[in-house]
Amino acid sequence: MKDVIAVVTGAAGGIGVAVAEALAARGASVALLDKDADRLDVVAKELRGAGHRATAFPVDVTSSEDVDTAIEAVEERLGPVDRLVNAAGVLRTGAVDGFADEDWQATFAVNTTGVFHVSRAVVRRMRQRRRGALVTVASNAASTARMDMAAYAASKAAASMFTKCLGLENAAYGIRCNVVAPGSTDTPMLTALWDDEAAARAASVDGVPEAFRIGIPLAKVARPQDIADAVLFLLSDEAAHITMHHLTIDGGAALGA
Repeated sequence: MKDVIAVVTGAAGGIGVAVAEALAARGASVALLDKDADRLDVVAKELRGAGHRATAFPVDVTSSEDVDTAIEAVEERLGPVDRLVNAAGVLRTGAVDGFADEDWQATFAVNTTGVFHVSRAVVRRMRQRRRGALVTVASNAASTARMDMAAYAASKAAASMFTKCLGLENAAYGIRCNVVAPGSTDTPMLTALWDDEAAARAASVDGVPEAFRIGIPLAKVARPQDIADAVLFLLSDEAAHITMHHLTIDGGAALGA
């Protein structure tokens, strides 16, 4: 990844931070995108303090105009974008019959429309150079039904299929588009589902029979770094003949679905 210019959305926390750190540690110049400008600045300073190249670009991925402006700024300041990771995401839970319109709309605005906005802005430029690779971070919920997660699951399923179609449309330009689908991962998004971190881990690993959710066969919750490792593989030259692929990383929780 030496001298590669990489864009990572959702870079202020969770899996996004882990991906940004992994890219930077391998020599990439990383453009950090997130709506949380304060936290984003902290991440950028920490990476630069470790001797890496990282630049913060605060942006709301739900705004097409803001995204186009941000990607233009990235290329002006850092150079042509070679890699993109769509890691921005939100989780709003609840049964469908009581789910609020605004929660549905907010979920799709970030998890699906945000992926569209950023991918379109970056791929337009990649096509001119006839090279590039992107990975969308989806979820194993995109292919496995979950109680009280209909909006999240549907938004991630849409983002996954969008990414595959994008890969088909741009294969002739040498652009690869793949999906990584994590299961339960040790991030604030997971722990927010439960009263405490121990409960989150127990429910994830042991399963919740009354919610028709099995546990994790490997008996552990993923680390953000586990997801980042898979993302980096799909971005790397070692994956040069892989596109439109959906890689699930959930310790077997979806039983291979």
